[in-house]
Amino acid sequence: RRPSSEALNTRKWLIFYHKSIVRTAERLVRLMGTNAELCDLEWRCFNDGFPDLCIQGTHVHLSNFYGICLLLSFHNPEVIFEQLSLLYTLPQMGARRIHAVLPWFSTTTSDRVNRLGQIATAKTMAQLISCCPVGPGRPVQLLTYDIHSPMQEFFFGDRMHVELRSAMVLFKEALRCLRLEEPEEEIAISFDVADSHFRRTFAEYPQVICSKVRAGVGGAGRVVKVLEGEAAGRHCVIVDDLVQSGG
Repeated sequence: RRPSSEALNTRKWLIFYHKSIVRTAERLVRLMGTNAELCDLEWRCFNDGFPDLCIQGTHVHLSNFYGICLLLSFHNPEVIFEQLSLLYTLPQMGARRIHAVLPWFSTTTSDRVNRLGQIATAKTMAQLISCCPVGPGRPVQLLTYDIHSPMQEFFFGDRMHVELRSAMVLFKEALRCLRLEEPEEEIAISFDVADSHFRRTFAEYPQVICSKVRAGVGGAGRVVKVLEGEAAGRHCVIVDDLVQSGG
């Protein structure tokens, strides 16, 4: 079925989203105005817990839309299968262009093998995502933010176009606003000694460089020690390449 001229002229996007990030999807539609609408998708489960998904109404005709945006959230292993099911289906339903947004690549820290028998689950996740079929248009474009290491782009297969983005510009803008709101309070950036690239990124701020030292029985605990810089009396902002508990 060919797309209508009205749909192509308005360049309207249909927004799919996981139910856990509905507020993000609603905000995106408000920002895009008449160029986007939320998909009517039922997230249900059978009695055994497996997903029972169904796209409702006219939204099944994906070729009528300029593009499809899929907002993913792999925050819990229990929700990954249902979202992969949707991702795999969209190209087969005639979507001409699909942008999948995965803000947090949840297995990103497991990207290397340091001892025999260890499994790099970041590559496993990338392979699962890369199994997405190619639709009538271009391959699916995956956007993910602040991945643990740039080399993970090569974990994905050729059928997935991966764009690595960073939200650091938003963070630096928040720091700038904090400076304007509280000019009398000195801001210092604190980071681990292994993340030396932050020296250049935050060169305009005082820096407090720390080191994590194993402690406790079997090295299960961590103690943070300051190696360089002065934290006393400053508003210290801790920066890491990935903060799993960051919300």
